[in-house]
Amino acid sequence: MKLAERFLPVTPEEVHDLGRDVPDFVYVCGDAYVDHPSFGAALICRVLEDAGFVVAMLPQPKWQDTADFMRFGRPRLGFLVSSGNIDSMVAHYTAAKRRRNDDYYSPGGKSGYRPDRALIVYCNRIREAYGDIPIIIGGLEASLRRFAHYDYWDNKVRRSILVDSRADILSYGMGEKSILRIAELLDRGVPVKKIHDVRGTAYLCKAGEKVHFKAASLREDGTPDGYDYDILKTDKKAYARAFALQYENNDGICGDLLAEYYGDRMLVQNPPMPPLEREELDRIYAIPFMRTYHPMYEKDGGVPAITEVKFSITHNRGCFGGCNFCALAFHQGRSVRSRSIESVKEEARLLTTLPDFKGYIHDIGGPTANFRLPACEKQLKSGVCKKKRCLVPEPCKNLRADHKEYIRLLREVESLDGVKKVFIRSGIRFDYLMCDKDPAFFKKLVRDHVSGQLKVAPEHCSSRVLSHMGKPDISVYDRFREKFFEYSAECGLEQYLVPYLMSSHPGSTLEDAVELALYTKRIGLAPEQVQDFYPTPGTASTVMYYTGLDPFSMKEVYTPTDFREKQLQRALLQYRKPQMRQMVREALMKCGREDLIGGRDSLIAPSKPKASGKGTKKPQNTEKKGRAGSRSQAKQPAKKHGDTGKRSAISAKGKNGTKKKHR
Repeated sequence: MKLAERFLPVTPEEVHDLGRDVPDFVYVCGDAYVDHPSFGAALICRVLEDAGFVVAMLPQPKWQDTADFMRFGRPRLGFLVSSGNIDSMVAHYTAAKRRRNDDYYSPGGKSGYRPDRALIVYCNRIREAYGDIPIIIGGLEASLRRFAHYDYWDNKVRRSILVDSRADILSYGMGEKSILRIAELLDRGVPVKKIHDVRGTAYLCKAGEKVHFKAASLREDGTPDGYDYDILKTDKKAYARAFALQYENNDGICGDLLAEYYGDRMLVQNPPMPPLEREELDRIYAIPFMRTYHPMYEKDGGVPAITEVKFSITHNRGCFGGCNFCALAFHQGRSVRSRSIESVKEEARLLTTLPDFKGYIHDIGGPTANFRLPACEKQLKSGVCKKKRCLVPEPCKNLRADHKEYIRLLREVESLDGVKKVFIRSGIRFDYLMCDKDPAFFKKLVRDHVSGQLKVAPEHCSSRVLSHMGKPDISVYDRFREKFFEYSAECGLEQYLVPYLMSSHPGSTLEDAVELALYTKRIGLAPEQVQDFYPTPGTASTVMYYTGLDPFSMKEVYTPTDFREKQLQRALLQYRKPQMRQMVREALMKCGREDLIGGRDSLIAPSKPKASGKGTKKPQNTEKKGRAGSRSQAKQPAKKHGDTGKRSAISAKGKNGTKKKHR
């Protein structure tokens, strides 16, 4: 494995240097150009380049007119378009629909470099410039909006983004195989309007047109059955059922073709592309990248998004965790695949050669760090279960809870010259960890791979709320935290848990928020920030928020949609903050829990307390237990999630007294 010799061309002159008048493709992206395999735009472009295509990168073009889109001339084969690593609306707005002041994926972290609904805007500008040129859209925004979808910002069901963008093909999921197949067909002269047989894609055609794959269900005339948009935009029960059908067929082995109707047009989603197997993943991650942002951003201070991934390694894809508020199941899928140990070691060796590498690998992880293999052998032949989940409400009896290979992977990377420490920071699934009867990985995690703080996601403590979230019962987390502190003490380490908590998720009432506040008090946790539930496209929780129905059971779900109630739920989880006192009082009065105002077990005092004097014990912002000890620790930058609206920070005081934030 080695570094690339150059960046992808970003000017016509650089295309000419490659011996071409125009590129094969122009990739239009809503993010700044970072040439690293963690960035989908760079990954797709390098895969195409590795196959012999010339791809020009057009990052964050000025969208007010067509000039930037015509920079390279008319590309030979077409345009590839994405909004970037996250949905452009999530990039721009908080859960309270307030405009963000920063953009993690833009130069200098500043906002304003991309439009709202970037895919639609970019595609319309391309159509203005070049008319009927092939346009293929992909990335997270396209993938999660491929069907009719509830849009939180418009508060209505919008049409498929393929309809609104006027693109020709939508590539969903992890698109390396799909885009290569499309590129090969275009290169052979196949018209883009005829490319209807590629897995992992969606397209529009006349209603009743012949399809190439088995449909999930058929009408009497033999054409694919499907929901009509005019029904979906008003009938919430139909919308919930449609989502459940989409979820059940989002598997590369057992998923079938789905259709959705728009007047006399039919949206066809072909079955998902099977996941990349180990050898295929190894080949892709062996492709050379520059592994940093383009030097044109140096004057702006660079691109903040590179900070967390520059010395991190992705070893897996997919997640069978089953969290309802997470879009991973709808994008990467529920079947896990991973790279070989040798492939990961080669990338680690490359990191040790970078000039600013200090000996610390920040993460060897992925969507869930401690997943290496499919949940069970059956998934390899029959695909994931359509009606069951692997870990909730109880772990499946067929689940393989085995960390042996992951331990081997970590040990091999640790043994490399130049590597001082390997951390695991992308998050672990603690319920899966507790299913492993062998404590070897748990003990190794605590001893060797925690950078002072381990982030975990219990999210709530109410059994009802957790069931709607697709999370395990809080008793599982309690057993985990007891073992974590026990093993930390055995190692002589003072370590912390950073638990993520969420307010106002569907199913959560004010009473549930009170229960969670009391739980945080019992375990000594004082979260500085709590994430309000954010309804984003492609999640079951968003369906619950919009319809008031669980799409899998069709049972009614209470959903807090009133702005004041959401404020009160959030305030309860931060009841220790003086500025929250009045709202906490209001919430407790509404719940009939006046017993929690004043008294030994109260959440707030009956009146404003006097200023604390010397010796007042401050509440902890993380869970801490066990005795202090020395440890090797990398000085690492604050962790930020790609979806900045999805998680909030919970700070902890480290041993030196300084505050550290993990996002």
